[in-house]
Amino acid sequence: MILETTVVGSYPQPHWLIDRARLGSKVPRVRAPEIWKVEPQHLEEAQDDATLIAIRDMERAGIDIITDGEMRRESYSNRFATALQGVDIDNPGTTINRTGARSVVPRIAGPIKRTRPVEVRDVQFLRRNTSKKIKITLPGPFTMAQQAQDDYYKDEEALALAFAAAVNEELRDLLAAGADVVQIDEPWLQARAERAARYGVKAINRALQGIQGTTVVHLCFGYAAAVKDKPSGYSFLPQLADTAASQISIEAAQPRLDLGILKELGNKTVMLGVIDLGSQEIESPQTVAERIRAGLKVVPADRLVVAPDCGMKYLPRGVAFSKLESLAQGAALVRRELA
Repeated sequence: MILETTVVGSYPQPHWLIDRARLGSKVPRVRAPEIWKVEPQHLEEAQDDATLIAIRDMERAGIDIITDGEMRRESYSNRFATALQGVDIDNPGTTINRTGARSVVPRIAGPIKRTRPVEVRDVQFLRRNTSKKIKITLPGPFTMAQQAQDDYYKDEEALALAFAAAVNEELRDLLAAGADVVQIDEPWLQARAERAARYGVKAINRALQGIQGTTVVHLCFGYAAAVKDKPSGYSFLPQLADTAASQISIEAAQPRLDLGILKELGNKTVMLGVIDLGSQEIESPQTVAERIRAGLKVVPADRLVVAPDCGMKYLPRGVAFSKLESLAQGAALVRRELA
């Protein structure tokens, strides 16, 4: 199928599962158990139930490649990053975040090592409960290195490569567990472009070393709930043509991105954001189709996948579902035109 539809990763978690007021627009770097409304002894079961809701919503909306909605996560990154040996979450550190403020982050106190699978059960549960293609996401090594206080390596590149080795091990197990697509999320490539230019591609390629199948690198300007005003161009994007990833995922709808830059990604498949998450207004299928047609002026249909700009975690569920319906219907309109 051409113009497959997918989601970036997250879907809104139910109000009965998390305290959305406590979460707000925060993206926790360390653990945030206070956002869960369910007692610890019942939390996994509740997260499974929420995952089934996310799966069924994506199926009903007509999405082709679905995720588990990241229902078990406090943020896109902290579930994996805080499960690694060498990461001290009991005595956290701080770092400057993308807005220039200081954030509480994991502290690197020893060598990074993955001692166990972290998201394998997530993939197994998803695979058992849908016949659709499935995708699972992991935080990327460059981004995790930026979201930590390094008291051990004292070398950003060395830390990123250590994270990359852990991501590589996890990716192998996720594919073995049944994932059709694996994605690493690297939003900080855009925020720290000078550092990314030095070792971003190297870290990504180490994470993807020997990984077979469909691999995606996602980068963005940050969640719309936290970042209202977005630039109209990426400070780091063409360099991703040199990565081992088969697909590059970008947000384009909210920032009104000049899609001409996509020509610089070579023969990569582009996962194009055509749903604006900065607004709760529901795009019509015709609007989605127009955004897809704009992408087709630069990227051929067999190398274009369409998606929301970013994760949908911070939207009301009804809004998120309706936006996904429009995404599927808009893609179907353009497919018929191309048939």
